[in-house]
Amino acid sequence: MTQPRGPIDSSRIPRFAGPATFARLPRLDQVERCDVAVVGVPFDTGVSYRPGARFGPSAVREASRLLRPYNPGLDVSPFETLQVADAGDIACNPFHIEEAVETIEQAAGDLQDDGATLVTIGGDHTIALPLLRAAARRHGPVALLHFDAHLDTWDTYFGAEYTHGTPFRRAVEEGILDTEAVSHVGTRGPLYGKKDLEDDKRLGFGIVTSSDVMRRGVDEVVDALRQRIGDRPLYVSVDIDVLDPAHAPGTGTPEAGGLTSRELLEILRGLAGTRLVGADVVEVAPAYDHAEITSVAASHVAYDLVSLLALNRTS
Repeated sequence: MTQPRGPIDSSRIPRFAGPATFARLPRLDQVERCDVAVVGVPFDTGVSYRPGARFGPSAVREASRLLRPYNPGLDVSPFETLQVADAGDIACNPFHIEEAVETIEQAAGDLQDDGATLVTIGGDHTIALPLLRAAARRHGPVALLHFDAHLDTWDTYFGAEYTHGTPFRRAVEEGILDTEAVSHVGTRGPLYGKKDLEDDKRLGFGIVTSSDVMRRGVDEVVDALRQRIGDRPLYVSVDIDVLDPAHAPGTGTPEAGGLTSRELLEILRGLAGTRLVGADVVEVAPAYDHAEITSVAASHVAYDLVSLLALNRTS
């Protein structure tokens, strides 16, 4: 068995030099096999307010240069345990949402068929739907933890069924989510009406608001989420706007009163041992960022998701 190829050695090539792959990992075409593929989807045609998440994958990769091989928060060296590679970007039609959704689903399925578990960097939240379709094709209906300021279970925007505010309603309608184990985490801010919450509950979602995290604390929230997930295959979708704008200004639809980056990372680390089968980190819009605050946070979120997959391998 060949040893996994890891990041470029920073004692030989400075972090600010060399290729800008995620965590300076090898490209997919440079490895014999791939356990985890970090893949970008530079697509933001589904946004309803500020565009720019199409530049998220490149910004997160650039910010990830400072990531190191050992994760003390989870006590794992993910790049030694797994062969992780950067699979580049899924190029899709920026002018036709439905065609783009089909392209993403097919490309994600192809990567999975080659044996990889995907950690995807968006792009706007529209991309979660085709990624969930691909995951469900491999694992059956999946549990979902959705970290977001918003519900993303609305029906349509201007008559459009596929936008960044609708992916999880479509996913429920298509039967690709296990509705006994779907939860939002970090939601907050104004809604169009109380019916939004009623519709969301009818679809099966539980809600842990950002205020709940503040009042109940990370450990209690993690315990409740784990009970709901059980031993089901789990997909984690992280909209970076789950973080307060102080921690993630570079996003399309910011809302005051969000999680800190520390709270988000600690909740993710509390998922150690769950059956994680795929994940995404979306809605990084670097044009609105400052000093890479948002892309740095997103790179660490992606790193912890890869680390959780590595823990699954060692447990």
